[in-house]
Amino acid sequence: MLIEQIIRRYSLTNMFSYFCEMAEVSCSGYYAWQQAESIRFTLEEKDWQDYELIHKVFEGKKKKADALTIKMIVENDFFVTMNHKKIRRFMNKFNLKARIRQANPYKKMAKATHEHKVVPNLLNRKFNQGEPRKTFLTDITYVYWGSGQPAYLSCVKNAVTREIVAYHLSRSLKMTSSIGHWKNSPIH
Repeated sequence: MLIEQIIRRYSLTNMFSYFCEMAEVSCSGYYAWQQAESIRFTLEEKDWQDYELIHKVFEGKKKKADALTIKMIVENDFFVTMNHKKIRRFMNKFNLKARIRQANPYKKMAKATHEHKVVPNLLNRKFNQGEPRKTFLTDITYVYWGSGQPAYLSCVKNAVTREIVAYHLSRSLKMTSSIGHWKNSPIH
């Protein structure tokens, strides 16, 4: 665009290849870019219409919609097919951040395990009682896997031998009364 403006303004028709060389573009590349201007304009106009639709849905959901939610609404309510990657690109480009809070895993763990429940201190922090299988220790930890989904690992450890005698891996913190889910369980 700049090359064309300079040539027109100063009538430098013989200097076209020199300007292309200065701009580090090939002459054929410049001509191809110039001929595609109407196509670029049409695509930019279509992108702007798509953005306006995305923004309308985003605002309609009180800024709590992510790309997949917007995709479903656009397809079901407006009958427009749009790729979720394009929606995500527009959301990043125009800084449309969904106000969705992530759940605190520690809070969920505390509720599920009754962490703050007071129980009598029978061992007085003397966990090693000198006899295997008399004292067991347990803990729950979490790890994120896949696309940020939490997995919870609960282990039972022999206090004397320090051997993991049982463990359970779960996608939720819901307690079950069934012992059958535990692996390597000495208790049957």
